[in-house]
Amino acid sequence: MAQSGQPGGATPAFDKELSGSDVRLVIAASSVGTIFEWYDFFIYGTLAGLIGAAFFPSDNETLQLLLVWAGFAVGFGFRPLGAILFGFLGDRLGRKYTFLVTVTLMGVATAGVGLIPSAGTIGIAAPIIVILFRILQGLALGGEYGGAAIYVAEHAPPEKRGFYTSFIQASVVGGFVLSIAVVLGCRFLIPEDDFAAWGWRLPFLLSLVLLAVSLWMRLKLSESPVFVAMKAAGETAKNPFVESFTYPGNKWRIVVALFGVTGSLTTIWYTAFFSSLSFLKGPMRVDPLTTELLLFVGGLIAMPLYVVVGRWSDRVGRKKPIVIGQILSLVLLFPAFWFMGQMANPGLASSAETTPVAVAGPDCSYDPFADAQATDCGRLIEDLTVSGVPYSLSDAPALSLAAGSMMWTPADYPVGDVQARRAALQDRLTAAGYDFTTQDPGLGRILGILGALLLLSIMSALTYGPVAALLAEMFPPRIRYSSMSIPYHIGAGYFGGFLPLIASYIIARTGDAYAGLWYTWVFMLLGLIFAVIGLKSGPPRDFHDSELDAAGTGAAGGDMRTAGNDG
Repeated sequence: MAQSGQPGGATPAFDKELSGSDVRLVIAASSVGTIFEWYDFFIYGTLAGLIGAAFFPSDNETLQLLLVWAGFAVGFGFRPLGAILFGFLGDRLGRKYTFLVTVTLMGVATAGVGLIPSAGTIGIAAPIIVILFRILQGLALGGEYGGAAIYVAEHAPPEKRGFYTSFIQASVVGGFVLSIAVVLGCRFLIPEDDFAAWGWRLPFLLSLVLLAVSLWMRLKLSESPVFVAMKAAGETAKNPFVESFTYPGNKWRIVVALFGVTGSLTTIWYTAFFSSLSFLKGPMRVDPLTTELLLFVGGLIAMPLYVVVGRWSDRVGRKKPIVIGQILSLVLLFPAFWFMGQMANPGLASSAETTPVAVAGPDCSYDPFADAQATDCGRLIEDLTVSGVPYSLSDAPALSLAAGSMMWTPADYPVGDVQARRAALQDRLTAAGYDFTTQDPGLGRILGILGALLLLSIMSALTYGPVAALLAEMFPPRIRYSSMSIPYHIGAGYFGGFLPLIASYIIARTGDAYAGLWYTWVFMLLGLIFAVIGLKSGPPRDFHDSELDAAGTGAAGGDMRTAGNDG
């Protein structure tokens, strides 16, 4: 496939289209590698409960879960650094070999997690090593997405770029689906006690097999034709990171990409998949196997949606699907979760309405990060939080709990035994009408939950499906790898990656299983504002320096006409 370089930062034009077999190889190899890397990253979140017990044991179940999500967030926190490092290498040395390095690093780090002895064996060294491997995973993932997305985008003719790159977007969901499929397979093959003791390590070790497959496929690829043309013309960037912030109009494009695109797409994505997983397993008490099957089926159905939206964006532009997804998220996020909760555990939802719990007492401070609460009231709030029961709080001289007409002064609260204390509380609330049994929904309720999950997936697909093509079109080819990776991984790494931790903390502090959704809602509103201002409507088009003008690169620091690159 011959391509001609063009001056001024334009994407080289295609002299002829890729053959069908070439297209399939480029998309398949890039997508398989992306599925593998996200599988490695998501398997940690899918097995959060067992990882907490192995590496972050605590009598405070809320603290144990928060520590797991903190480890999850650490990996995301290093993604921007990986984006800078591997973006630099990708713009200087090439797309292909850079993402060969990232996929290898990810595979080795993931397998390493499966080999770490538990905290009961090596003490504090266990969580420290886990965090170090999470850092390596974050660095690798910071370079993977940009490399795969750009590689496919630079092989795609402009009129099919959204369609071709949408397979990369769907592959992210594929990584999540694969992580659940492997966990389900292990659960079916390994007895429950054995899976909790050692079987959970097998999905991590499987990454070595997936690494071999991914490397075999990616080694068959040639370098991106756009990069080859730039290198031949001597137009590669000397310092892509610095140029990303000095290239005319690029700072504004990065701001729009960060707040108008990636900040919103990542928060709704993690809400649709990980918040749903935690919500159903945790406060809704749905059977873990049923929950994983629901997320697996929902993810499988959702994957084609990203391709449909990507292809649609080739006709209507990148802005329209993203803005529609943001608006739908603002309107339907809370109703979708309220409906899911009603379907998952109708008894808990009705009890919370008809028999609300009110706590009154002195020193009612609750610290979710404390290994043990200092006061009786703090311990009571902790137990309500772990039990998934919402509550209201007020000051009073003596500690009391009211559930509808039932009043309880827990003077004989068994302070020394956490499990006995929690059982005593749940026995009282059961008498008041609350249901703490594991939920195994019938077919009708399962279909209702699946419907809510698909609604969330549609919101995610609309905001995520066109994004690889959009980001590739927003930035000049010579600094494209760095420029698109930086905002993507800041948004995904910090706004999205810290979502499970921050949302869990909000829920723990308020006792409201739905309160953490406000974090997502705020980012969707912020994203909508920046998308409306910074992205232009109309059919997609390649980046070209001729679009820059004095008005677009003035004091505002941006190029309003090229920020969206679809106007």
